[in-house]
Amino acid sequence: MDCMIGGVRCHYTQQGQGRDVLLLHGWGGNIESWLPVTEHLAKKCRVTVLDFPGHGGSGSPPDSGWSVDDYRDFTAEFLEKAGIAPCDIVAHSFGGRVALLLAATRPELVSRMLLTGCAGLLPRRSAASKAKSSVFHALKNVSDHIPGGKALREKVAGHLGSTDYRALAPGMRATFVKVVNQDLAPVLPRISAETLLVFGRNDQETPLWMGEALRDGIRGSALVVLENAGHFAYLEQCAAFLRIMDAFFFPEGKEAR
Repeated sequence: MDCMIGGVRCHYTQQGQGRDVLLLHGWGGNIESWLPVTEHLAKKCRVTVLDFPGHGGSGSPPDSGWSVDDYRDFTAEFLEKAGIAPCDIVAHSFGGRVALLLAATRPELVSRMLLTGCAGLLPRRSAASKAKSSVFHALKNVSDHIPGGKALREKVAGHLGSTDYRALAPGMRATFVKVVNQDLAPVLPRISAETLLVFGRNDQETPLWMGEALRDGIRGSALVVLENAGHFAYLEQCAAFLRIMDAFFFPEGKEAR
C-alpha cells in the first residue's frame, strides 16, 4: 500500500486485527527486514510496517537532507493518517532514533516501545575517527572558496566516510550526516511510554553501553541482553526475541485488543 505524507510517497503493509503495533526498520533496511516478526505479530494484533523515506518502496527526502525530527514528523503524520495511534512500537537501530523522539515529543501517539539495537546516542569516538573529522572540516573550510571545491569535498568524504556513508546516493548523504550527529540523550527524561530495550551482547554498531545508557535515561525502562548476538539480535536470536516480545506486549498469553 502507498500514501502521500508531506509530499513524500510512503510505502507500507498492514496485516492482522486488533490493537495496533508499528514496526520501524533500521538504516538501510525496509519492510522485509521484519518478515519473521511481522508474521508472528499478525497472528495476535494488527501490525503495520513502513519503509522510511530513502528506503524500500518509499520516496526520498530532499537533497538538503532530513534530520531525525523530520523522520519523526513523517511518522507522526503517517500514524494519524492511517488511524493507528496510539500504538505500540517495535523499532531497530535507526528506527529506534525515530521512536525515541516520537515518544518524547508526541507521547499521545505512543503506547509502549520495544527497541532493539537502538541508536540515538553519540558514539565514543576513537583518535582515528577524530582525525578523519578534522581533515574533513578543514577541507570544507578550504573547498568553499576554490573552484570545484564541492566535488572535491564529496570525493574525499566518500573516501573518509563510513561504509554506510559510502554506500549512499549523494542525495541521502546529507540525511545520513544529520541523523548520526543528532544526540537524543537530552530527550530521554521526557519519555513516559513503557519501554523495553533488547541488545545483543556482541553488538558493534550500537554497543551494549548504549543500551545501558538508554535504560538509565528512560525512567522505568528495562534492558534485556541477548547472548551470542550482534546488531541484528532480533534476527540472530529470533526465537528468543519473539518470546521476549510476547511477554512484554501480551503478558499471560493475552492477545492485543
